[in-house]
Amino acid sequence: MKKTLDWRRDGPTWPGQAHSRFVKAAGIDWHVQVSGAGPVVLLLHGTGASTHSWRGLAPLLATRFTVIAPDLPGHAFSRSPEGASQSLAAMATALARLVKEIGQPPAIIIGHSAGAAIAVQMALDGLLAPKAIISLNGALRPLEGFASRFFPPIARLLALLPIVPNMFAWRARDPGVIEDLLKQTGSRIPDEDRARYHRLATTPSHIAAALSMMASWDVAALEKTMARLTLPLLLVAGTEDGMVPASEATVVARKLAQAEVAKLKGLGHLAHEEQPARVAAVIGDWVDRVLPAGADVTPSLGAAAL
Repeated sequence: MKKTLDWRRDGPTWPGQAHSRFVKAAGIDWHVQVSGAGPVVLLLHGTGASTHSWRGLAPLLATRFTVIAPDLPGHAFSRSPEGASQSLAAMATALARLVKEIGQPPAIIIGHSAGAAIAVQMALDGLLAPKAIISLNGALRPLEGFASRFFPPIARLLALLPIVPNMFAWRARDPGVIEDLLKQTGSRIPDEDRARYHRLATTPSHIAAALSMMASWDVAALEKTMARLTLPLLLVAGTEDGMVPASEATVVARKLAQAEVAKLKGLGHLAHEEQPARVAAVIGDWVDRVLPAGADVTPSLGAAAL
């Protein structure tokens, strides 16, 4: 069992590797994939995923946008310093510094699950100033009921125990473990993508980053300030999502000035991996309405000091 992914060993067969580069920013060695041409779109994957999550969607978006997709701190091929904060605010700041280093601020940020929360946090904190945000099954509110009281303390405890990532990675060598987790998403994804999740789940450094991220986040604080978000927000929700119910998108939309909900019947939490063309079509139609041809889509790095 390898402790970390190695680009020389694993990179040549990683999805989108032809577009990969490595960038140093905010004390992190980032793995980033950049493709396409046009207004810039920043893609932020969810907890425990990687750039492979965009294998199907990124090439479709790249036909009209410049697509920037990083591995989140500590995930897959991005290396964070030991002890670096994985809080929502810290990750938002780190990603904004990465964008500054690349020098291509996004006109649109698309975030999946936890990635959507990072996108909203960056906009609220003035770290980036996109023209619009798209949430794909976004985790924008705390878990409900018993889970909200039980899960965060357990995640914090597990994140503090160095042996836990190794134990999980060892256990994940059993394909049934990953199959059970993927089943909970309500999605049916291609075998190639299932294999990537299995590879990630058997990598202790990746598991440690995901646990630390879950243990450090305070989505309740984000929810309290989200009403300040005034830019257009599209909430794409799969009706079969077993992790973030589609009803959550409606709850969030009611609190915001410029939010719309697009529900995808029959798709789960990994909708963009199940049917990337369908998701790309929803994104394209919405962008054409809120940012029509001729509209100013010139973004900035935001007013906050980086």
